[in-house]
Amino acid sequence: MSAEITLFVNPTAGRGRGAHAAQPAASALRAAGFSVRTVLGADAGDALARLRTAVREGTGAVIAVGGDGMVSLALQALAGTLVPLGVVAVGTGNDFARAVGLPVREPARAGRLAAEALKEGRFREIDLGRVTAPGAADGGAGGGAWYGTVLCSGFDSRVNDRGNRMRLPAGRFKYDLAMLAELASFRPFPYRITLDDGPVIETEATLVAVGNGSSYGGGMRICAGAVPDDGLFDVVVVGDCSRATLLKVFPRVYKGTHLSHPAVTVHRASKVTLEAAGITAYADGEPLGPLPVTAACVPGALRLLV
Repeated sequence: MSAEITLFVNPTAGRGRGAHAAQPAASALRAAGFSVRTVLGADAGDALARLRTAVREGTGAVIAVGGDGMVSLALQALAGTLVPLGVVAVGTGNDFARAVGLPVREPARAGRLAAEALKEGRFREIDLGRVTAPGAADGGAGGGAWYGTVLCSGFDSRVNDRGNRMRLPAGRFKYDLAMLAELASFRPFPYRITLDDGPVIETEATLVAVGNGSSYGGGMRICAGAVPDDGLFDVVVVGDCSRATLLKVFPRVYKGTHLSHPAVTVHRASKVTLEAAGITAYADGEPLGPLPVTAACVPGALRLLV
């Protein structure tokens, strides 16, 4: 393993926490005997290009400092390679770190754990989702985009669409307003769902989530039973329900108890195709493009520092 470790830093993550979190992580790695190279970028595309260069040149590991967006970028460069990923989770959501049991908003501790894992060779091979679709973002590893937590579509992705179009207010309140606006015009969506090579399921659904990890949106346990190293997705279908039912069920998502509601069905599959008109797919909180999409669970696609 190369003694040079790459810190992949989003300085703006968590309202500036990313810039401060990089320092204790770098100090812990240097104290363990590693040299540290920091990779930033003018934008997401530039940052990913620089990271891919570092991976190509033989970095010993990549430590992503930021939130789920930064982890998602790192996955595009690391999926299918032997270069391990460490995470210093200091973003807004941090769902990837939660799913794999890493510290959240404890940058010094996360940096020490990454350094110890590197010195002792502690890795965990986990699955990733790989999404292919016309117009989907290119993950650059044989085509398609990679994700680690949840692919969502339906009501939640419509809320994301609306929130992303809103210039004001700032922060999470914008998405609260977007949710209220979407509720006002709420209707279920006609889906066509294919699980593995089974028959097409035609159904009216409020949303469909395909989970490699358990949560999205900063701790919403939409796929509460998902395990990131079992070779299968948890596919959660929230069926046709009224606004009142949706408002009643929604708070239960934070504890994962919504899965027992009669309107909710959970499937397990290694490949899922979703089709629905006018719906955008999001994965790891990032827009992928309109449905249809196909997500495949790729076992052992990432080496994680634990």
